[in-house]
Order: sequence, then structure tokens, then C-alpha cells
Amino acid sequence: MSKIRIIPKLDIKGPNVIKGINLEGLRALGSPSEFAKIYYSQGADELIIHDVVASLYGRKNLKDVIKEATEHIFIPVVAGGGISSLKNIDELLKFGADRVMLNSICFRKPKILKQAIDFFGGSTIVVSIEAAHFKDDFYCSYDYGRELTSIKVKNWIKECQDLGVGEFLITSVRKEGTRQGFDFELANLVNENCEIPFIFNGGFSDLENSKSLLKICKPTGLAISSCLHYSILEDFKFKENIDEGNFTFVKNKNFSFNYKKTSIKDLKKIL
Repeated sequence: MSKIRIIPKLDIKGPNVIKGINLEGLRALGSPSEFAKIYYSQGADELIIHDVVASLYGRKNLKDVIKEATEHIFIPVVAGGGISSLKNIDELLKFGADRVMLNSICFRKPKILKQAIDFFGGSTIVVSIEAAHFKDDFYCSYDYGRELTSIKVKNWIKECQDLGVGEFLITSVRKEGTRQGFDFELANLVNENCEIPFIFNGGFSDLENSKSLLKICKPTGLAISSCLHYSILEDFKFKENIDEGNFTFVKNKNFSFNYKKTSIKDLKKIL
């Protein structure tokens, strides 16, 4: 049995799951609730549902997405995106999330992270680190990689650990969505500095690359998007749910790019 949690990550924009490369060029893929049900049936250990433009546009519909997505699944769900207050966290937990994921609000309102840990408990809080490579080091970014801070990832990891954060989601911005393999340089940095559980994200390409990652660092979970999403879309009839977004890519099954079909079952056999 796999000791690593396999965690499909559903990035959403409006009513749809979306995916891009390096956090850009977003394509609409389908309904979050449909993806959630499929991943639950396939044996996912957990789900991450992240509204990637909520902070940018001030949207507050994540709780409705969470409520719908969790009605028929019984695995932990982490919700993130657009959280700006303790009230937002409380609402997401009441609407079905088991934990919440914080990123941009930690930089815009520095005191809120400690307040959230004190009020809800560290085990409820996941800090998302969007690690951007710049001048031979990794720096924290937010708003889906659009805003770069001056805070080094290794320093932010230590600060969050000292505050009592329960877990990190660590994403390589330069690898995210590329399907070219995990960021081993970032993995080394995390291995040297992180003392609490962390989920690694960005660049999953195949099973062998995942095994190589585990020789460098010991994540408690792997967050995977593109390869799992596209594998599902190849096998399932597309159910149109268009309120916004270009679905031509999905309807035509235009998967001409390089990716290896992957299943949760296969991942659990080898990891």
C-alpha cells in the first residue's frame, strides 16, 4: 500500500476545472464535482480544490464549489483561493472542506496566519508556497505565480514552521503543468529546510520520475493535475458545462502534446 498520499489537484476558474503551463495559458476542462467523483471512485487519498483567480478578481464562490464537490465523496478536501479572513476559513470548513490552504493573504495580511492557527488549529492550515526560481534561488510568489515577493522559500518555510503550520503545499512555478518532471533542485531545498509534512507539486511526468523524487525528499503527498486530468478526459465522455472558458480543446480531445497516461492505481502500486 502506498505511504504517499496521492492528491489530485483541481485548479478552478469560475465553474470549471482549468489547466495551463507554468500557471499560464489556462484551458477549461470540466466540472469540479464530476472530477471529484471520478477521483474518489479511483481511490484518491485527498483532493485539493484551488480557485486560482479568486484573489485576483475578488471572487467568493469557492464555498459553493466545495459544497457541491463534497456531497458525494468521503475523503479529505483542502480548499484554497481568495481567502481573506477568518470568516472565509470558517465558511469553507462549514461547507465541507477539511482543511484550508493559504498563500496570498499571508503576505497581504501578515497577522492572519498566526490568527488562523490559533483559532482553527495548525492541523487545519496548509500553507501554499508557489516557489519561483529567480537569480539562483527560490522565492515565494502568489496569485498563481503572478506576484513575486522578496521572501526566500527556505526562510518562509522556517517562519511558518515556527508558527505551527500543519503542512505545506510546495509548487514549482517553472515546472507546474509542463509534465517534464519534478523540480529536483527545489526538492533538495525543501529536504534541507522542511521539518513538517509537505505535499510536492508541479511537473509530474511519469512513475519513474516520481520514484527519483522520493530519493531526494520525503513528501507526505504528491499533488498531480495534468496527467491525471487528461487521462480521465481520454476515457470519459465530455459533459458540457459551459458558463465561461474555451472548451474546444476538450471537446475535440486535442491532446497532441506529450504526456503519459497515468492512474491513481498505478501510482499507489509503485510509490
